[in-house]
Amino acid sequence: MRKTLFFFCAILLIATSITAQVKLQNLLTENLTNPVGIDVQQPRFSWQLVSDRRNVSQTAYEITVSGAKGSMWKSGKIMSDRSVHVPYAGTALQPGKKYTWEVRVWDNNGKPSPWSEPAFFQTAFFNPTDQIAIGWKAKWIEAGFIEDSINRPAQYFRKQFSSNKKIASATAYITAHGMYEAQINGKRVGDYYLTPGWTSYKKRLQYQVYDVTNLLANGNNAIGVMVGTGWYRGFLAWAGNKDIYGKKAGVLFQLDINYTDGTTATIVSDESWKSSTGSIRYAEIYHGETIDAREEKTGWSTANYNDAAWSGVRVENYPNDILLATYNEPVKKHESFKPVKVFTTPKGEKVIDFGQNLVGWVIVKATGNAGDKITIRHAEVLDKAGNFYIDNLRAANATATYFLSGKGEDIFEPHFTFYGFRYIKIEGVAGEIKPENFTAVALYSAMKPTGTFTSSNPLINQLQHNIQWGQKGNFLDVPTDCPQRDERLGWTGDAQAFSRTAAFNFGVNNFFAKWLRDVEADQQPNGSVPFVVPNVLQPGAGASTGWADAATIIPWNMYLAYGDKKILEDQYSSMKAWVGYMENASKNYLWNTGFHFGDWLFYSLNDDRDGKSAVTDKYMIAQCFFANSVQIMINTAKVLGKEDDAQRYAELLKNLKDAFVKEYLTPNGRLISSTQTAYVLALNFDMLPENLREEAAERLVTNIESYNNHLTTGFLGTPYLCDVLSRFGKTDVAFTLLMQDTYPSWLYPVKMGATTIWERWDGIKPDSTFQTPTMNSYNHYAYGAIGDWMYRVVAGLDTYEDEPGYKHIKIKPHIGGGLTNVSASLQTYYGKASSGWKIEGDKISMDVEIPANTRATVFVPATSADVIKISPLTASESQLIGVGHRENDYIVFKIGSGKYHFEISK
Repeated sequence: MRKTLFFFCAILLIATSITAQVKLQNLLTENLTNPVGIDVQQPRFSWQLVSDRRNVSQTAYEITVSGAKGSMWKSGKIMSDRSVHVPYAGTALQPGKKYTWEVRVWDNNGKPSPWSEPAFFQTAFFNPTDQIAIGWKAKWIEAGFIEDSINRPAQYFRKQFSSNKKIASATAYITAHGMYEAQINGKRVGDYYLTPGWTSYKKRLQYQVYDVTNLLANGNNAIGVMVGTGWYRGFLAWAGNKDIYGKKAGVLFQLDINYTDGTTATIVSDESWKSSTGSIRYAEIYHGETIDAREEKTGWSTANYNDAAWSGVRVENYPNDILLATYNEPVKKHESFKPVKVFTTPKGEKVIDFGQNLVGWVIVKATGNAGDKITIRHAEVLDKAGNFYIDNLRAANATATYFLSGKGEDIFEPHFTFYGFRYIKIEGVAGEIKPENFTAVALYSAMKPTGTFTSSNPLINQLQHNIQWGQKGNFLDVPTDCPQRDERLGWTGDAQAFSRTAAFNFGVNNFFAKWLRDVEADQQPNGSVPFVVPNVLQPGAGASTGWADAATIIPWNMYLAYGDKKILEDQYSSMKAWVGYMENASKNYLWNTGFHFGDWLFYSLNDDRDGKSAVTDKYMIAQCFFANSVQIMINTAKVLGKEDDAQRYAELLKNLKDAFVKEYLTPNGRLISSTQTAYVLALNFDMLPENLREEAAERLVTNIESYNNHLTTGFLGTPYLCDVLSRFGKTDVAFTLLMQDTYPSWLYPVKMGATTIWERWDGIKPDSTFQTPTMNSYNHYAYGAIGDWMYRVVAGLDTYEDEPGYKHIKIKPHIGGGLTNVSASLQTYYGKASSGWKIEGDKISMDVEIPANTRATVFVPATSADVIKISPLTASESQLIGVGHRENDYIVFKIGSGKYHFEISK
């Protein structure tokens, strides 16, 4: 049987020499599809190979890039299997120009593919010199009227101009101090929301670039821009903190027009513009938006509008050297929800349930008399009695207030705020609430969905749903922490804990690349990383372990997930600075000073008289994360060819671990904190001598059993808990924790009706009362980090570090937990990779898909090759990359691209 299996394996992986050609698809420039407005002078190109054959790889490629005046680059045939992040190497690109590119490849049979369909990209302004010399001609403008300093209504700016030639192309460049929405001739510019997004505005302010060719008319035209308070000068954090970046809203607008006769024109924001207010009477991120339809200036962004009553504008001089093009995917509208239930609470409140905790807003249709007022409050949960509950929003009013026009049906939709909610309470609507008049719309960054995970257990499937919706609701241009209350900040600890899970479910390469630049921008001269980024808290606040380590952990996780070495190059100085801060804060290689959040929101008991609260020594945690960041620096230095740094950090790491053992480990092998988090971190970061690790793993299991098979970890221990158990052969215990459905556990909130991940393990207690409202978000992704273990261990879909980004794929599923089937898929830069297993009677089957131009090592759960059957097989498949061999309880195969079905007899 073994010989027969090996024979069939030997004919498995090479297709016939006469087959269909490889095709190319999904061409990306800087990880984006046909981007408009990138300020990268050497953009990187990626593409996917598609074939119905197995074992297809690329051996060479050829790229051509063309501009309006002809060829910019002909690479010629380059002998390389690289198909991801191939850098441009042609004639210098020019700012504000559109380029097209195509690619073809040669496969491992030496056959060329057809040329791909053309892709394009459009450049923005590359650097401060470009922005001054040939880029920005626009001037910053602010409203010319005296502002209502209490309500600070949205400011409206407009400009009328003529264009009497045939237009070839038109590009708008826009940014603001505040949030903006732009219109041309009464039509919205683009489909982005909450622009220009949130960055460390004093050092980095994004602008957006739009192709507006189709919005212009021959003759008279008009531009309109609304600007709301936004993050720039709105309330952020606590104690009435506002005007963090400035006190005045403003706009910078430039329209570059190219005519078919070769001439050009530029329309810019300047002294000639006019300003006023309109129907948006109030807009704050925390507190909501007020729209008075009676104040609507109908047609205000069209050429025929009479703006004689409008005020002028003030021109201000702000530096343009902080401006940069938008690199990450913008916030857009996504799913919409109709009411699943309309009801009256015991208190008599009129409430709508949309069935999903989401972030966004509700579009409302209403008819009534002029001045009629509709008020909408937003909530995540109902209280024990079924009444509307908003105590956990703290100081955030989160209210939409609408005044009707009295001119027929009004449609209300916010512009410069967002809400976190499942339920809304409606006041001011007479009579019956009609469900068709209310539509909830989800807003989040337009990340491409990439990962799927399903199983035979409905509760686990709901957990995966909650993980993804927690990410959607909190990845709103920055990785926020709780989108409903007066916070919504970019907490660094939450982001690092969830980053690897995030990179499976959605494409977050650019999302985190952008945010990490703000991490560096807000980093203190001494290397300290703030608690939140952008930093709107104390400018000089110290750095907390596990939070500031976002500076090292996230770049490395993105490198593993996407194989993107550039993110390591870009962040290397920031990573070094953070490690340098910890070195300077340490004495005798121990970091045991300063403030730390510790294992935030760990399991704890009130009036704890027998020490069951899982308190872990904060300085021990700090030493573990210090060592982990140093290990990441070793890895990163090796990837970037910085051997001297790698050697120095290796010596530092040894000293840190020696100090850890001396300070925190007893002679008998016990840690001074005998918590789950203590053992998890010590084991995960290899802080213990090898001869003591198995014993420590047993102590971890004993601790879990002492809590009746429940976890007790907080934000810092939870992401690694199940991984550590699996690493040390305790996957059965990890499954027990995953399947636990009583508090504290991952499935407890699911059984309590959660549709997102909660901030606390017991946000709603077993008796249906609430945790303390001062810190009790029901949409908070940190504990969703278990997803990473589900995808990479349970489903077994992982990448090797030798060829990250799933160039070398690892398939190693773990069967257990009473599950009868599990499957996961991931859209990598190379194409779809998937791994699934199923138990049917006395057989286990595995289905694996490996994208072209990658390879995989597959671990089949069996102790003998004799019980494995691989299908389908064809007589033409004639070469084996690797013959199956045994490793512990698996038979291991080396395979190329294609789809494979394994059947294992028990």
